[in-house]
Amino acid sequence: MKNKIFIALLLVAGWLLIPVASFSQLNDQIELPVLGDSASATFSLGREHKLGRTWLRMFRNQAETVSDPLLQDYVEHLVYDLATFSELKDRRLDIVVVNNRSINAFAVPGGVIGVHNGLILQAETEAQFASVVAHELAHLSQRHFARGVEAQQRSTIPNLAGLLAGIILAATAGGESGMAAIAATQAATMQNQLRYSRLHETEADRGGMQTMVKADMDPTAAASMFEIMQRTARYAGSRPPEFLLSHPVTESRISDARSRSRQYPRKMYADNLDYQLMRARVELSFIENSKDAVKRFRAKTLTNSNSPDADQYGLALALTANGQFDEAQQLLTLLRNPSPNKICYITAQSELDIAQGNNSGAISLLNDALSIGPGNHPLTMAMVEALLAANQPHRAEQLLQEHVKRKPNDPSVWYLLAETHGLAGNIIGVHKARAEYFLLIGVLDIASRQLSYALPLVRNDHLETIRIQERIAQINRMKVEMANL
Repeated sequence: MKNKIFIALLLVAGWLLIPVASFSQLNDQIELPVLGDSASATFSLGREHKLGRTWLRMFRNQAETVSDPLLQDYVEHLVYDLATFSELKDRRLDIVVVNNRSINAFAVPGGVIGVHNGLILQAETEAQFASVVAHELAHLSQRHFARGVEAQQRSTIPNLAGLLAGIILAATAGGESGMAAIAATQAATMQNQLRYSRLHETEADRGGMQTMVKADMDPTAAASMFEIMQRTARYAGSRPPEFLLSHPVTESRISDARSRSRQYPRKMYADNLDYQLMRARVELSFIENSKDAVKRFRAKTLTNSNSPDADQYGLALALTANGQFDEAQQLLTLLRNPSPNKICYITAQSELDIAQGNNSGAISLLNDALSIGPGNHPLTMAMVEALLAANQPHRAEQLLQEHVKRKPNDPSVWYLLAETHGLAGNIIGVHKARAEYFLLIGVLDIASRQLSYALPLVRNDHLETIRIQERIAQINRMKVEMANL
C-alpha cells in the first residue's frame, strides 16, 4: 500500500494524466470545496511535505534543472507572491525550473512547483505564465492528491506504475517514449480516475483565476494561454506538449475561462519587463552558438518588438559571449542609464567586466549593489564568480558559507560552494558541501560517502566529528524512509 501511495504521488506530479472530453458540463456544478478532516486524516500535510521532498530529490537526479540564479530567483518570487493570494495553507514551497523546451508545469503534493523553461518562452506575458502557476497552486490548495488517495481507498488502487516512467520521461526527454508510457497506462486507469480529473481540473481553473484576480493580474490571460497551448498542439501533430496530456484544452474550456474572466472588472494591465528579460535569457540558453545568438537577437532589435529593452538585453549578453565587448557595453550603458539598479543589467555588466579582465570593476559594481540588496541571490552568486575570477577564493568562500544558510535547498549553491572550498584549500569543506549537493539530487550513497571521507580529516576535532557522524546517521535514516515509502 505504501509503495502504491508513493507512486500515486508521482502520478499527481502530472495531475492525473487522463484526457477530458468536456469541462463545461461540470463548470456550473462545482464550487471550490471547503476541506474538512477526511483528506487530512487520509494523508496529512506533514506526510505530503515529506513525500514531496523525497520526490524532488529523485526528480533532480533524473531531470536536467536550470541553475541560472536570475531565472530561479524570478520564478521563486512569482510563485511565492501568487501563493500569498491563494488558498494554500502550507506554504513551505520548493520551486524547480526544468531545462526543457516543452510547455509543461507541475505541482507535487508537499509544496513542490515545477516549470519547464520552455513554458516561459511560449507564454507571451507574465500574466499568461502566472495563470499556469496559479492553476498548479490551486491543485495544492485543494489537496487533490490527498483527496485522490482517499477516493482510491474507497475503490481499487489503479495501475500507476507505468505513469511513473511516463512522467519522468516527459520531464527528461519530452518525446514519444514518455507519451507512449503514459498512454499505455491511461487505458487501465481511465475509468477510476476520469471523474476526479475533471473535478480537479475545473477546481484548479477556478481557484487559479481567483488567485490571479487577488494578485491584481489579468484574469483574461488564462484563456489566452490556453489558446497558445491549443495552437502549439495543432502544430505539434502527434507530439503535443506534455502539459496538454495532464491539462487537456478544449474549446469549451477556453470558453469557460473567458466567461469567468468577464465576471471581473475590466482594466488595463501592464506587462512586467523582468518577465521579458527572463524570456530573453531562456531563448539565449537554447542557442548553442554565440554567433547565431548575436544574429537572432540583432534581428529582433530591428523589428517592431513589444519589448525592445529585452531584445537589447539579449543582444548584449550574446555580444559578450561572442567577444564583441564594445558593442555590448554600448547597449548596456543605454539600458542601465534609466534603470541603474535593475539586477539583470547589473549582473550583465559584471559578466562583461569579467570577460574583459576588469575583475575589480565587477567586484566594485556588485559590492555597491549588495549594499542596497544584501543577500540577493543573483547578486551574491555573481559576486562569488567575480571573486573567483579575481583569484580571491577565501572571500568567495566566506560569502557563500553565509549565503547557503539562506538557500539550503538549492543544489547549485552547494555545488559552487564545494568548488570554492576546493580553490580555497578547504578539503573538509569540499566533502561536506558535496555531501549536501548529492543529498539534494537524491544520490544518498555518494552523499554519505563524501562525509565518510571527511571524518578522518577532523579526527582531532571532537565536535566536528560528532556533527559529521550525526549527518551520516540522518542520511541513513533517509534511506530507510525512502525504502518504506
